[in-house]
Amino acid sequence: MITNEVEKSAYEIGGDRSGHSPHLIVASALIAVAALGVVFYEGLSQMIPQWSSEEYSYAYIVPFISAAMIWAKLPDLKRARSGGSWWGVAIICFGLILAVFGELSTIYTVIHYAFIVTVFGIAWALIGWRGVRIILAPLIYLAFVVPLPSFLYQGLSAEMQLISSSLGVALIDLVGISVFLDGNVIDLGTYKLQVVEACSGLRYLFPLASFGFLFAYLYNGPLWQKAILFLSTGPITILINSFRIGVIGILVEYMGIEAAEGFLHLFEGWIIFLAGLGLLFAEMWLLARLSGRRAALRDLLRFELLLPKRGSFDRGKRRLSRPFVAGVGLLVVAAVGVGVMPARSEIVPERKSFVTFPMLLDNWRGREQALEQIYLDVLKLSDYILANYQRPEDRASVNLYVAYYDSQRKGASIHSPRSCIPGGGWEIADLSETTLDGVDAGGEPLRVNRVIIARGATKQIVYYWFEQRGRQMTNEYEAKWMIFWDALTRSRTDGALVRVVTPVPLGEDIAAADQRLAEFVRTMYPRVVPYIPI
Repeated sequence: MITNEVEKSAYEIGGDRSGHSPHLIVASALIAVAALGVVFYEGLSQMIPQWSSEEYSYAYIVPFISAAMIWAKLPDLKRARSGGSWWGVAIICFGLILAVFGELSTIYTVIHYAFIVTVFGIAWALIGWRGVRIILAPLIYLAFVVPLPSFLYQGLSAEMQLISSSLGVALIDLVGISVFLDGNVIDLGTYKLQVVEACSGLRYLFPLASFGFLFAYLYNGPLWQKAILFLSTGPITILINSFRIGVIGILVEYMGIEAAEGFLHLFEGWIIFLAGLGLLFAEMWLLARLSGRRAALRDLLRFELLLPKRGSFDRGKRRLSRPFVAGVGLLVVAAVGVGVMPARSEIVPERKSFVTFPMLLDNWRGREQALEQIYLDVLKLSDYILANYQRPEDRASVNLYVAYYDSQRKGASIHSPRSCIPGGGWEIADLSETTLDGVDAGGEPLRVNRVIIARGATKQIVYYWFEQRGRQMTNEYEAKWMIFWDALTRSRTDGALVRVVTPVPLGEDIAAADQRLAEFVRTMYPRVVPYIPI
């Protein structure tokens, strides 16, 4: 029977002389850590290298700070005399089930979050909910080590690029410099600033949010002020990133392109991040003033919450709770299971390379294009085709873009056009789904997303869909789910985005542009199938 707290079988932080030997307790903890390492080795070995990127470089210190926060709370745990709970064992089971799904599907993000859930369950099994409440903030803080899932990262990055570009241009315009914003391209006449994903501000947001959470924890003030302090890290990130972009534009105008490029490397790094931290300190001071407190800034942060107190650890005997022992047993069994489970490798099917894709499709003649390296670095695709096709009788061409990924499990995944279109300066005027008759997609007519985009008086029509292991899908979230499902059941995560675009020349009817796109897809689709495995 699951009970909320099992006080009689508790691991008593205060201890009693008839408890278990400290050596047994230390051995149990080491066994739990070793079993965790075995169970989550694959996920952790993939997560830790991501900490070397600028976005997650702060993550190396997070486990140590979390441990210090918990260590400083040991006296409070003693006084609470918190006991173990079988709910913790249930949470450990849930975390291990998640880990199994992540391992079988080879989707590392699932394993990452399963690790955090399991650690939370171990704490709950050891000290129960009464104890977990005392160290809840340190446990939540530990979640900052987990990189954001790729599709969430892409959507957030696209939004922050647009906002940062707009505010940066506003600053440039404020000082009287002529500037034009075209999506994420800032045109200064003599120089164009391309606000790509690396300039979105996420390299500041994640570490600043981590520090914001820590400062909120240490801040000597009411809960609502702590919440404001943490939530403000998003606006602060946008502000400092926009300021950086604006200052670069101003330097181009007055000092030349060389000065701006030299300044870019210095200014976008530590100086900007330290400015963000400075704004957080200023915000703490302002919040204190608004609440009538005149304390010095050094008194607003309770650094003692990171320092061990006298008597936080003693050599008295303690008792291992039955839920904790059961949880450690589960981890050991899971570790043995991982050890004997055969390695599950991802299947990457053979396919034709887009290098051989024809530039003549019936009477459609194509001209191939190449993506710039800055876009390839962001997209992380395995293969692609980008070409303009046109018939002699047509006034406008059709642009074909197919991005193929042989694996979408290691942070590389399809970028949805809905996120990317605004970055080119286009506004989505209409978005709907339509069916293209005469296009055989697995025995059914092909269903695509139809988007009308506009930039001033210029319009274009976009069709796009996701080719995912023999399925044609229009919903990006369904596509993400099927990546997980097919990884679990078929050991495959390959897939592609297919996008076709045609302009609507002045005087041409929208229906004519639709017809041109539909006719091109009918001609192109049978040819592209061999390049995207089913």
